[in-house]
Amino acid sequence: MSDNFLFICSRNQWRSRTAEDIFKNFSGLNVRSAGTSSSARIKVNEKLLEWADLIFVMEKHHKQWLNQKYPSLLNNKQIIILEIPDEYQYMDAELINILEIGLEPYLGR
Repeated sequence: MSDNFLFICSRNQWRSRTAEDIFKNFSGLNVRSAGTSSSARIKVNEKLLEWADLIFVMEKHHKQWLNQKYPSLLNNKQIIILEIPDEYQYMDAELINILEIGLEPYLGR
C-alpha cells in the first residue's frame, strides 16, 4: 500500500517542489506538492488535501493557513511542520539533507 504525501510551502517553487522531486521515486510513496500563495506554481486545493494521507508544511504559518481555509477537510489529517525557512533554492544540497532527516520517521510507516 502506498502513502500519499503532500508537501506545502508558499510558492511551490523551491522547498515543496524539491521535496516532491527527491521523494517521487521512493518505493511505496505517492508525492505531490503545492503552495499557499496566490502566485504558487500549483495552488493548494480541496482535491489535493483529500488525496493526502500526510501533509508536510514547511513553516507554522502554512499550517495556520490550511486550518483557516480548509478546516473541515483537515479533521482527520496529520499535518507535520518541518520548520524549514524560506532561504533555500530548488534542489539545494542542505535543503535535501534537512528534508531527508525530517521525513525519516515517516518513510516506510
